[in-house]
Amino acid sequence: MSEHYWLVCHTKPRCEKKFAALMAAEKFEHYLALVVSVRRYGPQTKKFNKPLFPGYVFARLPVELKSRIYQQDLLARAIIVVDEATFLRQLADVKAIVASGLQLTVMPLLTKGRRVKIVGGPLHGLEGFVDDPSNPQGIVLSVDVLRQGLHVKMPAENLRVLP
Repeated sequence: MSEHYWLVCHTKPRCEKKFAALMAAEKFEHYLALVVSVRRYGPQTKKFNKPLFPGYVFARLPVELKSRIYQQDLLARAIIVVDEATFLRQLADVKAIVASGLQLTVMPLLTKGRRVKIVGGPLHGLEGFVDDPSNPQGIVLSVDVLRQGLHVKMPAENLRVLP
């Protein structure tokens, strides 16, 4: 029996569903978390499924067949899951939450000292550090030359985690 491993497949933009279809055609176990999105276009209302994690599909495949995932040029990269037990537990949690039908939002994991960029509001474009992850409503903007910082209250949805 061949060895299998899980991959976090980072797709090219707007290719998640095509990549999931390729995984199904190849009969590889995979998961693309989809949620219902409702949009209004004038008097019309449209419902469609969109990826919960844009750009990501999880796939399990035999080691020797890894090259098959690149056959349609849909991937940017594939990352091997190192801690499979934790990954599978978290994947089961995601599946349960998606299946519940409850409204959900993906939020960046904000930890103390994490560098973030403000992506909304009057301070758009500024960068700072998360001050208190238990209440990520504030970030600290550094004024290094004075060795001081300015604490600014900022809604978490206006923050994007920087690498």
